[in-house]
Amino acid sequence: MLGTAALEAIAGAIRDGSGLKAKADIGRAAARLGLSAADAVPAGDDCAAIPTDDGWLLLAIEGFMNGFVAGDPWFAGWCGVMVNVSDVAAMGGRPIAVVDAVWAEDEDRASPVLAGLREAADRYGVPVVGGHTNLACDRGQLSVAILGRARRLLTSFDARPGDRLIAAIDLRGRYREPFSNWEAATDAPPVRLRADLELLPEIAEAGLSLAAKDISQGGLVGTAAMLAECSGVAIEIDVDAVPRPDGVTLDRWLTSFPSYGYLLAVTPEHVAAVHQRFERRGIAAADIGAISQGSRVTIRRGAASQTVWDFADRPLIGFAPQRAPA
Repeated sequence: MLGTAALEAIAGAIRDGSGLKAKADIGRAAARLGLSAADAVPAGDDCAAIPTDDGWLLLAIEGFMNGFVAGDPWFAGWCGVMVNVSDVAAMGGRPIAVVDAVWAEDEDRASPVLAGLREAADRYGVPVVGGHTNLACDRGQLSVAILGRARRLLTSFDARPGDRLIAAIDLRGRYREPFSNWEAATDAPPVRLRADLELLPEIAEAGLSLAAKDISQGGLVGTAAMLAECSGVAIEIDVDAVPRPDGVTLDRWLTSFPSYGYLLAVTPEHVAAVHQRFERRGIAAADIGAISQGSRVTIRRGAASQTVWDFADRPLIGFAPQRAPA
């Protein structure tokens, strides 16, 4: 049984870990650019959502740590597509195309990155339509951008007090050591990859949820914190309820980055319908906590509870709600 001291240690590790520290960099850059959640295209979401006559264009970009590109170049290329299509799906959208920017010392060292990028694009059915290349750089680097489209949005700004927090995670995988990336995609058939992503826009278009985020390098709790900050709510997570693979310790799992993992804010009357959609596709889904009025993100196990972040004390990414719901 996880005691109070152990829960406190987990909360501290999440709060002080590299995942949340990296997310805090978002707010610093956004302030320099003059971006906010009050903009016509609000900053702080998984994608920029640009209104059109029949919905939204979704625009996102991901850059990768140099150590990751050097240590696992093929998988870095694969992730260039995978994490971007996940961002689009998290906002209720469908991907259209990606472009890449790759830097390498020479063509041979760029080759595995480009091979992983191409294979993921083929498997997810998202074409690479251009980009930028430098094959005379002093190190390998990668960034990939995506364009998508949504008919009805899921956002980071529309979780409401009274909603339940649903976690949906594909547990059919393994860690891609030495990183805490839970890899459940590279050996999945294309038809499954694409149909699993389709669940998110289907949920949005059915009106079963208004708010969602994909679980990112901040881990499940860090992602919940970003959702809470953008929506101006408090979230309490029951860590025992979180879907978790057999044999994986709780402290590692709560800071892991799953290849398919989403948090959704769902009203109580829609929880069962959302669960069923994921479970029919073999994806673990569970009600892991409560969304309420307040400013804290806490983790709980039994009677023990620990605060991970309190927005009354300090911001995280700095995009508190400043606009009407979508």
